Amino acid sequence: MFERWLLAVLLLLPAWHAQAAPQINIGTFHDYLGAGQSTLLKKVRNVGSSTAFVRVDVAEIRYGADGAAREEPLDNPDSAHRALVVTPSRLIVPAAGSQNVRLLFRGARDEERYFRVRFLPVVPEDDNDFALSKEHAAAYREALAAGVHLLKGFGTVLLVQPHNPRYASVVDELPGVFRVANRGNASLVLEAFKDCDSKGLQCADTSIYHVRPGQVREFRKVAGRTYSFDLREGDKRKRYDFKG
Repeated sequence: MFERWLLAVLLLLPAWHAQAAPQINIGTFHDYLGAGQSTLLKKVRNVGSSTAFVRVDVAEIRYGADGAAREEPLDNPDSAHRALVVTPSRLIVPAAGSQNVRLLFRGARDEERYFRVRFLPVVPEDDNDFALSKEHAAAYREALAAGVHLLKGFGTVLLVQPHNPRYASVVDELPGVFRVANRGNASLVLEAFKDCDSKGLQCADTSIYHVRPGQVREFRKVAGRTYSFDLREGDKRKRYDFKG
């Protein structure tokens, strides 16, 4: 069944026009595994005009005492010893189609953990992991080489809550600034963060911020501007509004 579907997709390769190129969309750039969850399904869409061959790379994000982040690739071939398993790790997404990716967490949860999951469109080689023949791989490369395009990848951050999340946020307003402190053991999420003029117009792009355990996030207020956001602690939300 898979072989027939793959052949039907690849038979379209020679007919692609010069501008044909895959373009993937992974939806949100932050995903969350709650304390009672171990799996997550993420949909990868291809809104481009040609088949996308996508490789999935995973790294754990660790923060030092100075707050600086470093990524440690999860390259252990034995999935039984990996904290986060992504399956499949190779995707063939037809034009205007989609594929689901399953993220399975099986590591320790004594503290909150963070992972970077990258979805990278690639050009298959002859010795690839996509079960393509040399002829089909060559046809794909030639079709893409005929046009000017960029194979653009995207990454999402997965936050994995500890077994027993505890929330303790402190929001303070001081002259010229307001602060959000996290004294719990799970990240706070500042959703729909808006920075607008006094009439609620002339707004900067809506943003989302995360405040990790033990972290304090400070925002500078500018005279004549207004600031608002929803502070999310797990399933609970509270609205905040400030004036510069």
